[in-house]
Amino acid sequence: MAISKVWISLLLALAVVLSAPAARAEEAAAAEEAAAAPEAVLTLHADNFDDAIAKHPFILVEFYAPWCGHCKSLAPEYEKAAQLLSKHDPAIVLAKVDANDEKNKPLAGKYEVQGFPTLKIFRNGGKNIQEYKGPREAEGIVEYLKKQVGPASKEIKAPEDATYLEDGKIHIVGVFTEFSGTEFTNFLELAEKLRSDYDFGHTVHANHLPRGDAAVERPLVRLFKPFDELVVDSKDFDVSALEKFIDASSTPKVVTFDKNPDNHPYLLKYFQSNAPKAMLFLNFSTGPFESFKSAYYGAVEEFSGKDVKFLIGDIEASQGAFQYFGLKEDQAPLILIQDSDSKKFLKEQVEAGQIVAWLKDYFDGKLTPFRKSEPIPEANNEPVKVVVADNIHDVVFKSGKNVLIEFYAPWCGHCKKLAPILDEAAATLQSEEDVVIAKMDATANDVPGEFDVQGYPTLYFVTPSGKKVSYEGGRTADEIVDYIKKNKETAGQAAAAATEKAAEPAATEPLKDEL
Repeated sequence: MAISKVWISLLLALAVVLSAPAARAEEAAAAEEAAAAPEAVLTLHADNFDDAIAKHPFILVEFYAPWCGHCKSLAPEYEKAAQLLSKHDPAIVLAKVDANDEKNKPLAGKYEVQGFPTLKIFRNGGKNIQEYKGPREAEGIVEYLKKQVGPASKEIKAPEDATYLEDGKIHIVGVFTEFSGTEFTNFLELAEKLRSDYDFGHTVHANHLPRGDAAVERPLVRLFKPFDELVVDSKDFDVSALEKFIDASSTPKVVTFDKNPDNHPYLLKYFQSNAPKAMLFLNFSTGPFESFKSAYYGAVEEFSGKDVKFLIGDIEASQGAFQYFGLKEDQAPLILIQDSDSKKFLKEQVEAGQIVAWLKDYFDGKLTPFRKSEPIPEANNEPVKVVVADNIHDVVFKSGKNVLIEFYAPWCGHCKKLAPILDEAAATLQSEEDVVIAKMDATANDVPGEFDVQGYPTLYFVTPSGKKVSYEGGRTADEIVDYIKKNKETAGQAAAAATEKAAEPAATEPLKDEL
């Protein structure tokens, strides 16, 4: 299962914080200079957004929240980049939307904004929308966007045009006999689709490329990368097949989670993948790191045919991952697997010589899943009941009550604002014995598969018959109370719903407990 964008941003943000140098005086001076100039970033909102997207064939839009620390850090760099790019021919437009503003929240929902800041590139009047995946400092933004407005693939006419292929990044080059035909058309289509992720080039001269061979059988697509086998080729020019080839080839066999920002793009792809994930966490600077690394890489080769992605992480840089998975430093060295159904399997205090055998037991189905859960509260007397992973099914699905449950994060500003409102609503409904308002810390407990939690707070309303809906009501105490009274089931209605459900033909696929 892929990890939500909110958590991915936190995982990587913490690593960035740990590795970031102190701010320099010249950076502060540049920020002041940018602030003194007229604002070059367009301010968009619900009333002018569509017109701006239609007017500009290429525009970068930042969805931000005024309280977001990362947004505040980006603001002077974003403005400086906008001023520099306003002089570009043609001008490249940067804009921003306050996604925290109530009137703009439909825009944030429409464009799947799940964390801040979110940057998206809109092309051709919004017909083509891509995630911005470039740098977050002014010079980097400028260089990245200049490439984005040019051709999706650059022709390599001479050896000096190909020197960039050895810059330690991933590049894709199409080698053709001529720049026409289905293969070339498909290659350009893919380049346009993936241009925000990779640099593309094309040539009729294979010998111009690093490690090139004039006798290479053309057409082919060659992917250059700074890890593993360095160069891989494909001759399948079906667009979807090429996309799969690039996706599979552009991630290291073992992704490294450390302080090096060059590894963060690979981490992003790793955590976004739906494939099962194996993760070895240990201290890179102390202990027998090399023996663990050797044993782990050997295991990766031994199980290379299995559908699983591998990662090795330094404890010091992986605190966000430890928080997400409910791990503790004194458990390391440890190896963890999260499968595609979000089940987790843990071996703490693992020894290098145990890695292969433990992985084999996983693939043979011999391991018992591990679940992240806080202890079940001994006393739970407050109006809003606390639930944890170990009792959420009992409280929400088996209690025979109408349950409004909030999934929250302790650091979330919106959650803190909602907390006293839920307390008030719960106090108002205390005499309603068939109603429960509950909350679960989704950062300290595994969220069951029945709920889709992509941001905080997320609320669901579950009836005694098992009907589950995402709560989309108001956020005042009175509105919450009215919603529950209007939508709750009585004991008789629940019984009737259960009888009706029992009379239905059996489902073609049984329901599964995804915990």
